[in-house]
Amino acid sequence: MKKNNPQNAMIFAFLAALLYGISTPVSKILLNHISPTLMAASLYLGAGFGMFLVNLIQLKSKDHIKEAKLSRNDLPYVMGMIILDIVAPVLMMFGLTMTTSGSVALLNNFEIVATSILALFLFKETIGKSMWISIGFITIASLILSLNDLSQFSFSMGSILVILATISWGLENNCTRMLSLKNPIQIVMIKGFGSGLGALIITILSHQFTYNLSYLLAALFLGFVAYGLSIYFYIRAQRDLGASRTSTFYAAAPFIGVLASWLVIGEDITITFIVALFVMLIGTYFAVSEEHNHLHIHEKVSHNHLHSHDDGHHDHHEDHFSGEHSHEHLHEYLEHHHKHTQDMHHRHAHD
Repeated sequence: MKKNNPQNAMIFAFLAALLYGISTPVSKILLNHISPTLMAASLYLGAGFGMFLVNLIQLKSKDHIKEAKLSRNDLPYVMGMIILDIVAPVLMMFGLTMTTSGSVALLNNFEIVATSILALFLFKETIGKSMWISIGFITIASLILSLNDLSQFSFSMGSILVILATISWGLENNCTRMLSLKNPIQIVMIKGFGSGLGALIITILSHQFTYNLSYLLAALFLGFVAYGLSIYFYIRAQRDLGASRTSTFYAAAPFIGVLASWLVIGEDITITFIVALFVMLIGTYFAVSEEHNHLHIHEKVSHNHLHSHDDGHHDHHEDHFSGEHSHEHLHEYLEHHHKHTQDMHHRHAHD
């Protein structure tokens, strides 16, 4: 039996957080010249165009490994992903007009909890004791980092809209997770072009479109790095870790953003940040050290995704396939015992 090895997936999750985190100070600079809705459109479109070019380069490579393409059965999750990536920023934008920035910063961290709860109840992803502890510590760390002044927090209609935005993003994370076995570059392209065009339409209808070629190009490039590559690594992590566990690693993004802001635009590192970072590291320890090893059952299922025939879960035999490849294949009923994570092959129930 070839054991499930989540180390690479954890690295992907941290890379996703790193690339997204460094976008904070750069976005602050660009927002002095670009409206928020146009910035959102440029970031998503930059992700779409950038990953489109990456896809062209990969197709010409002799060592290109063919990932499974999205199919008609994936359409509900694709549509959900695009719509939620448009709805969430709109809700957040209206929420910002009705409440304080301190409230928004605090409530925005509910996305981690929303992702995990929706993964548990709607998508039947099992969350173990260690992961709940990790989610708790990381949520506390995020709250400490976000809340500078308790008097800034106020509960209002704006706050409700912000909470609805985080729930939308939490649901979007789970929709993306359901697509994680398919070609991640194709997913990012669809997400980038779909959500980017949606944000661009909102920009035009709200009369916030401004033309400045140099800043628009900078925003598009930032979108490729901070959104395109970041989302790509996030999806790769979800493939092996599941939605809730990936979100805990991705929670490092705001801390990386603070450090990047200190390096790029000279913002101060506070005692609050140091305390939050310490709490965050405790939460990360529980996520990394989780051991999930028990007798479990794989029900019979047929699907298509990238795999190899020596991993203990894909023992069907086609002589003309070797190494990693993708094709429609059948998993027979299987009962066995090994270490694993909440990937798409291990969504079984627990007693």
